[in-house]
Amino acid sequence: MKRHVICGRYGSSDNTPIPIALDEVLSKLNLVTPDGKLNYGMGHALDDLVRMGIFSSETGIDLLIFAAHVQAADILIPRDTESQNSWTREIRLVVPVSDITKWHKAASVLTRTLNFLTGDIWTINFRPRPTDLPILAPTGTLQLTGVRFDCISLFSGGLDSLIGAFDLLQNGKIPLLISHASEGSVSDAQQTCFDALKSHYAQNEFDRLRVWMSFPGVRARNKEHEKTTRGRSFLFFTLGVLAGTGFNKHFVLRVPENGLIALNIPLDQLRLGSHSTRTTHPFYIARWNEILDLLQIDGHIENPYWDKTKGEMIDSCINKPILRQLLPSSLSCSSPSKGRYRGYGVQHCGYCIPCLIRRAAIRKGLSADPTTYTVSSLNGQALSTLRAEGQQIRSFQFAIQRLKINPNLAKIIILSSGSLSDETQIRQQSLAEVYKRGMDEVADILNDVQTKPE
Repeated sequence: MKRHVICGRYGSSDNTPIPIALDEVLSKLNLVTPDGKLNYGMGHALDDLVRMGIFSSETGIDLLIFAAHVQAADILIPRDTESQNSWTREIRLVVPVSDITKWHKAASVLTRTLNFLTGDIWTINFRPRPTDLPILAPTGTLQLTGVRFDCISLFSGGLDSLIGAFDLLQNGKIPLLISHASEGSVSDAQQTCFDALKSHYAQNEFDRLRVWMSFPGVRARNKEHEKTTRGRSFLFFTLGVLAGTGFNKHFVLRVPENGLIALNIPLDQLRLGSHSTRTTHPFYIARWNEILDLLQIDGHIENPYWDKTKGEMIDSCINKPILRQLLPSSLSCSSPSKGRYRGYGVQHCGYCIPCLIRRAAIRKGLSADPTTYTVSSLNGQALSTLRAEGQQIRSFQFAIQRLKINPNLAKIIILSSGSLSDETQIRQQSLAEVYKRGMDEVADILNDVQTKPE
């Protein structure tokens, strides 16, 4: 086990000494390419925004560079070999920024946010940018024409983000959609969903920022990359905020996620803490809004569907016939490639937690489900709890039964995935209710499903 330090450098002339302890391992990020552009996909992101008439602020670019350090640490440091308990890593970031006083004010909240999101122990240090790089924010003639977009929405390729974009377009909005490219099947789903929306709303000038961030040639102690990527949503949120800083007015970054998944309550004791993802949890979003305030960024992040189940999101859509056509383009499965060993292509497995919630939601909102699932029927035979096909279903059945016996437990259970101290009592009650309704939706498709140990 080692503590790790991720330090960004602006080229060979950026040689500010960084003290390193004996038990720390240093990994350097070359933040600029030989031709002077920001590295790891950041320069391409800024170029794409300028092409769309969006000129991000200096603080927005600092935030992007900070997020690159977070993303690199999350990917490059494997949990199994670099932590004492095969999970919790100790990570220190040393990030060059344009206004060190402003960033020092936000350091403690950034630390709290990352600790909550990834389950690691983060230490955050800032240093001034090199004096020969005082300004990175782009300028140009397009800056004078104003931004054509009137809203920003994250666009992951999942069903919730598709509905989020669909609702905006149906209401005549011109959204800028934000995608963080990932492994092939997810990126393909993002592109397919975007193309489908473009086909149906060809007259709308909406567009998409798609950013791929990778770190070729960078490894921590020559170790294999980490696969859990609990910190990925920090970069995802950052890309939306980066774009928002170029709106030159107050912006709202929409994070479309149904209330059940946003809370992401552990179904059993094996998925407590950071082993359940917290990418859209209310506490996480609240900390982000605190960060924006401390960094003096004129924006706000919100989940417009925090009080709706996935089925209710579908049911409330304005134009269900079009949504029904678009729906097969979306990808909800947690591991869409795991059926390849059976000879299947990329598709929904049908039995992971996101797939079960999707199946239940489509039944509620549309009745007929056009999705192809590897396990097409949950009722054909008893599913083994010793195999993946039955494990998540049995966990759901356990949680559903627990709630059925004592519905009042909901207001306590919703606290198990993270603090709700930012929420009013009224909102906490609404969160408890959406949790119960979401579990009821899943219960409807699992009533007759049998599971058993082999």
